[in-house]
Amino acid sequence: MTDRIKGFTVTLDRDYRTDDVEEIRKALLMVKGVLSVDASVTELSDHMNRSRIRLELMDKLYAVLKEQT
Repeated sequence: MTDRIKGFTVTLDRDYRTDDVEEIRKALLMVKGVLSVDASVTELSDHMNRSRIRLELMDKLYAVLKEQT
């Protein structure tokens, strides 16, 4: 027996303004089987997490470059 899929999570390549995503939302609604498309609003914790991840990646890159010299 195969599993049943109830939905997908779609992640955009960057944060967009509410009025700019309306065309994307409409396009997703045109896909067969799509019942609804709900937006996920960016929160302060999203910005903090992204900054933390960016810093960790920069530290790792710096460590690699430091080893090479």
